Amino acid sequence: MQSFPIKRILLAGVVGTLFFDIFGLMASAMMGNPTWWDIPALLAGKLGLPLFFGVLAHYLNGIVLAVIYAAIAPFLWGSKWARAFTYITAETVLGVWLFMAPLLGMGIAGVNGPMGAMFAIVSLVRHWVYAVALALFIPVPAATPGTNAAASATA
Repeated sequence: MQSFPIKRILLAGVVGTLFFDIFGLMASAMMGNPTWWDIPALLAGKLGLPLFFGVLAHYLNGIVLAVIYAAIAPFLWGSKWARAFTYITAETVLGVWLFMAPLLGMGIAGVNGPMGAMFAIVSLVRHWVYAVALALFIPVPAATPGTNAAASATA
C-alpha cells in the first residue's frame, strides 16, 4: 500500500491555489479589471466576515481539492498530467459551472454574470493552472499494463 504523502498534498493545495490566484490577477489585469483575491473577497462577503476568513476558506478549499485528488488519482487513467487535468476539469465543470456559478446567481457556467461566457473560459484555465501543482507535487503510481481504460473495456 502506498503512503499518503500529506506534506506534499498540503504543498500542492497551497501552491496550486497561489498559482490560481496569480493567474487570476494577471487575467483580470489583461481584461482591464485588476482585482487581487477576487475569490476570497467573494467568500468573505458572502459569509459576512473579514477578508482574512475569505482567504483562509479559499486556501483550505485548495487543500481539500488536493486531498481529494490524492485519494482518487490512483484510480484515474493516464500520466500524472492527464490525471491532474482530468480531475480538475471535472471539478470545474461539476463544482464551479454547475454548482457554484448558479448558486451565485450567474447561471450555468457563469454566462449570466458580469463576464458572460468568459467566466467559463477563465475559470477553467485558472483551475488548469492549479492542476499544475497537483501534477508536480502529488506522486501517483505509474500506470501498469492492463490497467488503462482501453484494456479494461476489452477484457
